[in-house]
Amino acid sequence: MSMMALGQFTFSLNSLPYQELQHQFGWRHPTTSRVGARPARQYLGPDDESITVNGVLLPELTGGRVSLDLIREMGDQGSSWPLIDGSDGRIQGLFIIDSLSETKSYFFDDGTPRRIEFSLSLKRVDDDKIDRVGRVTSLLGSLT
Repeated sequence: MSMMALGQFTFSLNSLPYQELQHQFGWRHPTTSRVGARPARQYLGPDDESITVNGVLLPELTGGRVSLDLIREMGDQGSSWPLIDGSDGRIQGLFIIDSLSETKSYFFDDGTPRRIEFSLSLKRVDDDKIDRVGRVTSLLGSLT
C-alpha cells in the first residue's frame, strides 16, 4: 500500500514513510498605492503551492538510505514529477524537489545511523503540463 507517489517513487512504510505532510497554498493580491485611501488590491490568481513532508527513518525497521538516495537523484535531475495521492489516486500536480534535509542520530559503532529524520520540500510547477499527464494517464488506462 502506498501513501503517495512522486513520479515512479512510492512513499510507503518500506521505502520513505512520513509522519507529517503540510500542503501550503497562496494567492496573489498585489497592491496599488492611492492618495488619501488604503491601497487598492487586485486578485491575479494562484501563487506558489508547496508540500513539505517530514518523517523518521529507522533503517532497521523502515526504509533506509536507498530511498533517500533515490530522492536525491530525482532532485539532481531537476525534472518535475507528477504527485499522486495514495488514498484516492488523485493527481495533485507536477512538483519539483526543492530541498531535502537529513538529520542522523543514534549511531552504531561503525557510524551507521539508527535514526534518520528527513524533511522534503516540493514546489508545484507549470499547471498547463498537468493536462498532458492526465491525457497520458487516460490513454494508459484505455490500453489495459
